[in-house]
Amino acid sequence: MTLKQKLLEMQKKGSALLAANFYNLETLKGILGAASDLQRPVILQLSPGSIDYIGMKTAVGMARSALQEFSVEGWLHLDHAASVNLITEALDAGFDSVMIDASDRSLEDNIKITRKIVELAGRYQAGVEAELGYVAKLGESQSKRVFTEPSEAKLFVDETGVDTLAVAIGSVHGFYEGAPMIDLERLKEIRYATPVPLVLHGASGIPDEIIQEAVKLGICKINVATETKQIFMHTIKQAVSGSSEIDLRKIFPPAIGAVRSLISSKINLIPVS
Repeated sequence: MTLKQKLLEMQKKGSALLAANFYNLETLKGILGAASDLQRPVILQLSPGSIDYIGMKTAVGMARSALQEFSVEGWLHLDHAASVNLITEALDAGFDSVMIDASDRSLEDNIKITRKIVELAGRYQAGVEAELGYVAKLGESQSKRVFTEPSEAKLFVDETGVDTLAVAIGSVHGFYEGAPMIDLERLKEIRYATPVPLVLHGASGIPDEIIQEAVKLGICKINVATETKQIFMHTIKQAVSGSSEIDLRKIFPPAIGAVRSLISSKINLIPVS
């Protein structure tokens, strides 16, 4: 089943898929260990930075072989790409889905760029995700609030043919400076305006009950990244503090376990049907 088909199935069921970014073999094992434990599908995501770090062929090979080893139904998605060249390279490497992020452009330019990527991905039978509105990235100001307009969401989807739409409803990438203020009423209006599965970026730090309500209102893909990095590094720091241990194989397993527990908790938030 393609990722597009799976997300439409989740939409019909009132459910969602967890989309978890991985950064190395250890975080990959933690994510897939959780999915395997719970017998739930998962989307594995790679950002341009992670591809630069791991290498395209190595990253894809790791993901594909690990999915098979853990017997998990899963897909590989390129997260927050702005480069057509990188998107093409990812499609050539076998990614199931790509995200073109032109959300910092005008609506007209975002439509034009996204339409081009939809046409490109169609040759590979791959899905395309785009973003509309402003979801603050790590290090950017969280005071700027440009939410997705339902009417623009309809126009954007109709004009581009995009498969999934990441919406700006108050979430941010990275840690929140205050309590997350998620506009669930706006989410409901966007869902009524367009039929495509909707994506929640910046889920790290959003209270569980809000995520569950967002799924009920049309979110079909939930992105988690920051919390994975945080818990992995926190556990590593604890393990090496005051320790003379130099064997990586003894230092990493507790961090893998911590990621596994985190991802399990996120998956368990999502109703099966």
